[in-house]
Amino acid sequence: MSDAALDVVEFLLTTSVYSDDRTLDENDLPPSYRRVFWTGGTGSNESEDDSEDESDTSADRRQGITRPLSATTGTAREATGVDQPWNAVSELMFTERDEFSGSITLTQTELADRWFADRVDDERLLENPTLAKHFEAHDDFDVTHEAAREQNRPIHADRVWIDGLLEEYFNEDDDEEMLDLVDVRAPEEVDMSLDDLVLTDDQENELDKISKAIEHRDYLSAIGLREIGKLLFVGPPGTGKTSTAQALAQDMDLPFVEVKLSMITSQYLGETAKNVDKTFEVAKRLSPCILFIDEFDFVAKTRRSDEHAALKRAVNTLLKAVDNISLIDDEVLLIGATNHPDQLDDAAWRRFDEIINFPKPDSGMRADILSVITRQMQIEEFDPHLIADVTSGLTGSDLRMVLREAVLEALTEDRTTLTQKDLLNAVEEFEERDSLKNMDMIEGDHDALVAGGDIGGAASDGGEPDSGGHDHDHSHDHDH
Repeated sequence: MSDAALDVVEFLLTTSVYSDDRTLDENDLPPSYRRVFWTGGTGSNESEDDSEDESDTSADRRQGITRPLSATTGTAREATGVDQPWNAVSELMFTERDEFSGSITLTQTELADRWFADRVDDERLLENPTLAKHFEAHDDFDVTHEAAREQNRPIHADRVWIDGLLEEYFNEDDDEEMLDLVDVRAPEEVDMSLDDLVLTDDQENELDKISKAIEHRDYLSAIGLREIGKLLFVGPPGTGKTSTAQALAQDMDLPFVEVKLSMITSQYLGETAKNVDKTFEVAKRLSPCILFIDEFDFVAKTRRSDEHAALKRAVNTLLKAVDNISLIDDEVLLIGATNHPDQLDDAAWRRFDEIINFPKPDSGMRADILSVITRQMQIEEFDPHLIADVTSGLTGSDLRMVLREAVLEALTEDRTTLTQKDLLNAVEEFEERDSLKNMDMIEGDHDALVAGGDIGGAASDGGEPDSGGHDHDHSHDHDH
């Protein structure tokens, strides 16, 4: 029997068991099933017994996931990815389909149980808490409902939950501009994990400590240790500050809320302070989550400047909001980031309990970065250490651009296999472009500004020597 049949039978069993067992909740369904049956809102589903308070509104009853779950050709296809779900199970003696409604049902549940149990292992059951509980007492499996629940991504990290909350919270026209200040991502929308990044020992140690703090929030609260969970990422552009924060969100299954402080200078100056307050309120409602504030140096620059009074009020509101949010009490991990630590004042520094440095990578770490980002590429006689030696001063983001240039150049020759020479040529191209970027276009050399002129020049390293740290980023668009 095909894998498609196994996928569809698992779906049918899950919908049947979940519909009958009222002790199960949304977190017992795999995320791909929740997306199918989520009906909007962030309220809980029905009460634990079959009766409902007559005073409940119909809108309240529609929130969450409503029993019984409907197993149809459409829901099965959406949940499992099997294009023809009925065809996959039509030959099984315990399934039947209603031609009119398209529903697919199990006619003999015990037979379906035995069929499924003969074809799955513990690892697969642990991905489905509903069936882990159903088969918990089965002799052939060593699984527990609790273990499966811990392994399953929680509902609050799902896109459907996030969208439901945002729809409820931003329900007025005057809230729309506030959305310009934030970008909310579900963990499933982050395409990297910490395993995809090359981190320094110090970075790994600090992230491990914060992971433990999140895991033991109740203990920290009990002993009165609440001044924890506000991190400041410091380093040049391209060293992976944003990518690390996003990867942390994916690894911890936390929504990622990014605040765009540059948008604070938008046309909505009169509403900016209120919008800042609302941003932090959203983070608290989405909790547990990560609240990422980029360009934190904007705070200090604004406090020192003669900018519009509304901007200064907004910054003061921001600093107060930072003071009043807590990992322990609110389940919000606050991460600030800056490319310009020299511009931060004491008021900004003292808001953070941990400072994590993101320096430019040294030669050894550049080699590691190159090895990671070329994992899916075919490169003849590839020597990452040689490329690392000729890319002094480049960040992880820069290295990715070098690889992109090498790939595109090879494609112009209809090649998908690269050579070491392709990479060296791409380094030269990057250096040439970097020289143009840093050229003084007013006082610059005339020959260099005219087509056919000799650009020349070595790569600019930003005036910074190789440091002892190392990191990289996989997404140049989101690197800071």
